[in-house]
Amino acid sequence: MQGIDGGVSALDRVTPLNRRTLHDELVGRIRDMIIEGQLAPGGRIHEGQLGQALGVSRTPLREALKFLASEGLIDLVPGRGAVVRRLTAHDVRDMLDVLVALETTAGRLLCRRASDAEIAAVRTLHDEMMGFYADRNRLEYYKRNQAIHAAIAALSGNAFLAASHEGIQSRLRRIRFIGNEGPEKWAGAVAEHEEMIAALEARDADRLAAIIARHLERTWERVQGVI
Repeated sequence: MQGIDGGVSALDRVTPLNRRTLHDELVGRIRDMIIEGQLAPGGRIHEGQLGQALGVSRTPLREALKFLASEGLIDLVPGRGAVVRRLTAHDVRDMLDVLVALETTAGRLLCRRASDAEIAAVRTLHDEMMGFYADRNRLEYYKRNQAIHAAIAALSGNAFLAASHEGIQSRLRRIRFIGNEGPEKWAGAVAEHEEMIAALEARDADRLAAIIARHLERTWERVQGVI
């Protein structure tokens, strides 16, 4: 672009803003705050205070809150604004029942359809998760853990199954995170994941489905007392 005097305009040296990056970072940060309980279930999100704490204006903040509402993590309530969604024990039990059906089916399909490279990619996620477990980094452990469950659904090759799984898993983010509170609960979940990856690498569909079903049932046992 030329300036009035025919030279190069200063605008040509301006780097365009990457609004998507800002949006993604903001969504991720607020999501983590909900998962870790910094924004408590049932609590109203004060846009002014949160925006000031995060150093953003209300417009990108509201866009992020709308996106998180689409994930089921918050509710946009007339007259109150954004409120962190509180799930009942009945909600959680119902969603876990559906996840059992989806993930066991996905596991069977994955054993039959996935390439060796795709299974190796799941192993990589597992190894990264175990590294974070060794460091006792709960949030990063949890993110790899959820990535593994999402990968099982995605690699099933059934897009409808994967989409249904994503919708439920997003609503259970906080619940799945608190399921690892306490060393015994966490160690139990890790042991189940070790069994899962071994069954997957052996392409033992029946064994993998049984372990997934047991893992999700024990997830319910780990969280029902703290919902």
